[in-house]
Amino acid sequence: MQDLRTRLTKLHRPRLLARTARIGADDYIRQRDLKRLLPSTPSQGTGAILMQLLDLEATQERGRLGQNPGYSFARHVAVLTALSAESRLYLASRSQPSRATKNGAPQDAV
Repeated sequence: MQDLRTRLTKLHRPRLLARTARIGADDYIRQRDLKRLLPSTPSQGTGAILMQLLDLEATQERGRLGQNPGYSFARHVAVLTALSAESRLYLASRSQPSRATKNGAPQDAV
């Protein structure tokens, strides 16, 4: 099983999907957009949310590649937008030095 950072960096999608998601990530509002995509994740950490979004995106990608009649380009873009914005948050939090707690675990651990 790959770690989260590896899964994020190895994710490659067609240029139109990726570009649209990057543009949409600038207007991403976590409270509003995550509720629509993952209704049962209000208090989870960024890492757990990213894993769910990666799984959801993989389902969307299978639908796109399999030409599934239920595939929605708009939904795929929404998932990729959330994935892009959440991964920015995740990677930014990982690049900052974490503060250790009493038991030695990082305070911002996922």
